[in-house]
Amino acid sequence: MRRTPGSRRPRRRGGGRDKAGVFTYAVLILATLVSAFPFYWSIVAATHSNAEINAVPPPFLPGGGTGSFEQAAEQANIGKALVNSTIVSGTVAIGTVLACTLAGFAFAKLRFRGRGALLSLTVATMMIPPQLGLIPLYMMMAKLGWANELQSVILPTLVTAFGVFFMRQYLSEALPDELIEAGRVDGASYFRIFRSIVLPAARPAMAVLGLLTFMTTWNDFFWPIIALSQDNPTVQVAINSLGGGYVPDQSVILAGTVLGTLPVLVVFGLLGRQIVGGIMRGAVKG
Repeated sequence: MRRTPGSRRPRRRGGGRDKAGVFTYAVLILATLVSAFPFYWSIVAATHSNAEINAVPPPFLPGGGTGSFEQAAEQANIGKALVNSTIVSGTVAIGTVLACTLAGFAFAKLRFRGRGALLSLTVATMMIPPQLGLIPLYMMMAKLGWANELQSVILPTLVTAFGVFFMRQYLSEALPDELIEAGRVDGASYFRIFRSIVLPAARPAMAVLGLLTFMTTWNDFFWPIIALSQDNPTVQVAINSLGGGYVPDQSVILAGTVLGTLPVLVVFGLLGRQIVGGIMRGAVKG
């Protein structure tokens, strides 16, 4: 049946959005189950003994025992490790977001000599393996007297090249040049422009960068295991000392893993919806 020139297409319900079908929901449910199964199995294993985990068939439901969690807290000082990781991850996330937003604004909207060369040099540092700087970095921390101190794992990661490039790319698209020019015409300083114009526009990207930085710092193991000891550990350093012995106690190891993962899930649960909502509100309409 051919439409006449004056006829209209039938409008879809729900504002023109296609409804998800059964196959889409099946794929999403399967992906969710596959992603959540490792954490679920960690909870199951943490509530059973080592012998029960290695039984055939293994248990698939959580048990009622909490002894593994108590042993993990005693062996690795999980409480202090959680506090240290919260301090380190929170400080690094806040510092990275502020510094990278400032640098991203300068690279995106300010005109100065050598801007392209400096940006290229900043991005090029991402190509350098971090292992190459371990010995000089540790010598520097030791000379400053910061060995086995939280400063040694905070300051080296306070600004990242990825964060600078990420904020630069976002502000280049989301922040119109006309707003900057209007602020300058009104006599506002660059600090006032950054505070009143740039920060509100960059809030969605700052939330994403902050969450990514917090999770990356929380899960970092390579540098903290070198810079810190078991007397003043982060979560990953503390978990490394769990389940020692001729036969590793898997239930204790996974109990410590669960305790170290819960704060990250809480942070993501609190900020995940705000991040997605902020991105949608901050999108530039064509």
